[in-house]
Amino acid sequence: MAERCGWVGADPIYEVYHDTEWGVPEYDSRALWEKLVLDGFQAGLSWITILRKRDNFRAAFQGFDPYVIAGWGEAEVTRLLADPGIVRHRGKIEATITNARAWTAIEAEGGFDRYLWDHVDGKPIQNRWRSLDEVPTETDISRAISKDLKKKGFKFCGPTIVYAFMQAVGMVNDHLVSCPCHESVARLGR
Repeated sequence: MAERCGWVGADPIYEVYHDTEWGVPEYDSRALWEKLVLDGFQAGLSWITILRKRDNFRAAFQGFDPYVIAGWGEAEVTRLLADPGIVRHRGKIEATITNARAWTAIEAEGGFDRYLWDHVDGKPIQNRWRSLDEVPTETDISRAISKDLKKKGFKFCGPTIVYAFMQAVGMVNDHLVSCPCHESVARLGR
C-alpha cells in the first residue's frame, strides 16, 4: 500500500497540506510571494508551526498584498511584533516589507511568476526519489535563485529556504515515488 511522504507524520494539518497543496504547481505571482515569505518565516522553526499560524499571518499581513506591504514602515513592524498569532521576529518582519518592495520591481519587469518559473524552463522538475535520504536540501538551481533574489533585494531567501519553497510550489516534484501524490502532481506538470 502506498504511503504519504515520511515527513508528513500523523498531524491532520500536515496531511491535508501534503495531499492538496505541497508540490502542486503554483503560477500566481502573489501566491508565490506569500509562500516564499512564509518559508522565510519558517527558518529555524518547523513548517507545522507556520501552517498552524498561516491564517493569522494572512490576517496580520493583509492577505499578503505586496503592494500594501511595500508601503509599510516602523508602525506596522511594531504592530506585528505585538501580534501573538504570528512569529514575532523583527528581522523576518522587516524582510517581508523589503521583499514586498523587491517583488513589486520584479512583477513590473514581467512578473514574479515568470521570473521564478524561467529558472526551471517553465515546467516542474520531476524527481523520482525512493527515500527521504535522497531528497536534497538545496540544489544548483536553488542556489542560483537565492543568489539572484538577494541581488534583487530579497532577504531570508537562502538556498535551503528557496529549495523548500520550490518543493512547496511545485517547481520540483519531490513526492517520493511510493507516495500516492507523486503521479498526480507529475501529471499537473505536464
